[in-house]
Amino acid sequence: MKPHPTNWRKSSRSGRVSNCVEVGCFNDGAAVRDTKDRSAGYFTTTGAQWAAFIGAVKAERFD
Repeated sequence: MKPHPTNWRKSSRSGRVSNCVEVGCFNDGAAVRDTKDRSAGYFTTTGAQWAAFIGAVKAERFD
């Protein structure tokens, strides 16, 4: 059964732009969806995987 995320939010850096992603939380994980097509669904990740991804972003590993 797929979790139902709550508290969807987008980056404050997105401003009023509609072409970005939103992140929602559930028990021990996160979900990500595209704001242009919220009805297309979302993908989920564990809390540990999400923390590792955010750490990599902050360390500029994707630049």
